[in-house]
Amino acid sequence: MSDKDQVNEEGLHEEEVQQELDPNQEENTENQETEVDPVAKLEDEVKDLKDQNLRLYAEFENFRRRTAKERLELMESANKDTLAVLLPVLDDFDRALKNIEETEANAPVLEGMKLISHKLKETLKGKGLKEMESTVGQAFDVETMEAITQIPAPTPEMAGKVIDELEKGYLIGEKVIRYAKVVVGKEA
Repeated sequence: MSDKDQVNEEGLHEEEVQQELDPNQEENTENQETEVDPVAKLEDEVKDLKDQNLRLYAEFENFRRRTAKERLELMESANKDTLAVLLPVLDDFDRALKNIEETEANAPVLEGMKLISHKLKETLKGKGLKEMESTVGQAFDVETMEAITQIPAPTPEMAGKVIDELEKGYLIGEKVIRYAKVVVGKEA
């Protein structure tokens, strides 16, 4: 064989080796791509799961806050109903104390009623009940008062103001549980 034939054979042999390597290289690049794809896929999956976890945690925190708030409101409203039922009893005590004449014969009864009234008011105050301040002379306020009637104002300054308070108003915390029932002056 000549040098030329030998070089041709070596060239053919190298091409065959190259062809044999090329399919392997193609397989290797495909394997590398498939290896990269699972990693990227797993990274995306981890990212999605983290996002889902964060959203679930935020939703749970909102649920916890909401239920705590609802629980407090429920306790307050349960108190509200009970205390609202006792308000007429307070009114009756106030009326009775105003109408009982103090004589020597009924002095012990009057003293006992004052003690009971005071104890009831203090107990209800301990449960959150607050008596509204007297509204007589103040400007009429729809947020805290209920107008029962209007009468001509005795003076021009009393127009639009409270002339008389028929029933006291009460609050639990900052919420009105009974509006003060008042008589409002109007311009003559």
